[in-house]
Amino acid sequence: MTHRGAKAATVACCAALVAVLTGCTSAGTGGSPAMNDGGKPPVATGSGARNGATADPSNGSTPTPSTGSAAAESPAAPTPAESRCHSAELRASVGPNHPGAGQENFAVVLTNGSHRTCTVYGFPGLAFVDGTGQAVTPDPERTGGQDARVVTLAPGESAWSALSFTHPAVSGVTTVTPAALLVTPPGETASTRVRWSGGEVSNTGKASVPQVSPLRAGDGG
Repeated sequence: MTHRGAKAATVACCAALVAVLTGCTSAGTGGSPAMNDGGKPPVATGSGARNGATADPSNGSTPTPSTGSAAAESPAAPTPAESRCHSAELRASVGPNHPGAGQENFAVVLTNGSHRTCTVYGFPGLAFVDGTGQAVTPDPERTGGQDARVVTLAPGESAWSALSFTHPAVSGVTTVTPAALLVTPPGETASTRVRWSGGEVSNTGKASVPQVSPLRAGDGG
């Protein structure tokens, strides 16, 4: 081979090598679709990222909020309004005292006097009044630590709430003897007047304040 032919072959070989190297470089710098911004994972921009939602990709489920939105939702009504027992359908009464350890304990009972099945849920409203219907004590307080439950009452069935207070003689507070107890079913505004025969009740609101529990099934007997 002549000197000129060898030189031409060398040039052609070098050109081919440059082309190969250029092609490799282009394929290697195209960027991975899973990484961007200096190698950081891409940030999700869909509704799931905004709402803190998570989804199970194995079953194609719709994302469900993991934080935030669920906590902001209002709790659902415990029972449909149309099934609630109304004041006119309920008879109110107060059971006998079951004292113990300085405590006075009564059962406030609501009995379904209608011809349909209805429900009660939560605390009854109670007020001690005199002969003219005027309140003579602060309203009883709701007890804590007890969950309210829906109680379904067939005709003739009852639900009861515990009414308890420390005997006024133990705490040494001033007292009054109410003439009656006004009982208002949960969710209602009309009250039933029940004669009070339980004796003296604190009228200070500072000690021996009566407490009432959520309604539960039965008559408290």
